[in-house]
Amino acid sequence: MTSPETTAPALDVLARSSGGFAMVAMDQRESLRQMFAAATGARVGDETLTSFKLAVARQVGPHASGFLVDQDYGFHRIAAERTVRGGLIIAVDSLRQEPDGPVEDTAIDERVDLAAAREAGAVAAKLLLIWRDDEHRGRRLDTAAAFVRRCADAGLLSVLEGVAKPAAGQEASFDGRAAIREAARELAALRPSLYKAQVPLGGAAPEDRLLEECARLDEVIPVPWVVLSQGVERDDFPAAVRAACRAGASGMLAGRAIWSDVVGSADVPAGLRNLSVPRLKHLAAIVDQHARPWNAR
Repeated sequence: MTSPETTAPALDVLARSSGGFAMVAMDQRESLRQMFAAATGARVGDETLTSFKLAVARQVGPHASGFLVDQDYGFHRIAAERTVRGGLIIAVDSLRQEPDGPVEDTAIDERVDLAAAREAGAVAAKLLLIWRDDEHRGRRLDTAAAFVRRCADAGLLSVLEGVAKPAAGQEASFDGRAAIREAARELAALRPSLYKAQVPLGGAAPEDRLLEECARLDEVIPVPWVVLSQGVERDDFPAAVRAACRAGASGMLAGRAIWSDVVGSADVPAGLRNLSVPRLKHLAAIVDQHARPWNAR
């Protein structure tokens, strides 16, 4: 039985006054290094990644209802600085990927001490789970269930992110829309505090079509949910968020759609103030107008 001092907070700690979520993801690791290489032509060191994350926390964080970061590149410093006004989320996923390749699989990072993270200021933890219809499907489901239990035991909210990818040999026949729904149906049934979903069709469709697909997704998710921005073009993301929220989502937890074009810039703080903050404010206004409040689920 969970003791009173470790009871997880309500989702209010990650939400705006409207009950929707306008949260920033800054937990990218090797993918962020790849973005720097693409922007600058050079492979950057760990200190550059940490410096960028700190800049995002300082400039954009005060406008976010929640802020997600990993412990290797900034969580403890961001927690200590208290520049993020919304709820702080710690990433607990260990990512398996080839150098300069995509994430292929994940596990719970056993180095992350959830109790210590809560003591430092985290209100939630997040696990990315790569969902495939293959022989490892059961093992991944067990990992997700263990994550939800551990968060509850530590008094943290659980944010479970399902990213559907084709199994080996199934690339040509992969139905992304169906896979996103099946991943959501299976993972959200574990009752995480919040489910983080891909935007169907990569957001590259008329808004009415996105609304239709997001409504089908909403039907299989029994908990509050938000969308992520990976795989969606930056200019398409506001319409994707609006469609998802109109269909029943409670907002978004996004990174690349907010700050990707500032990576490698000569003046990162200025770029974040001039580009990223207005984008986040625009997205927050969409959330306030269209999102289903989390407590109306």
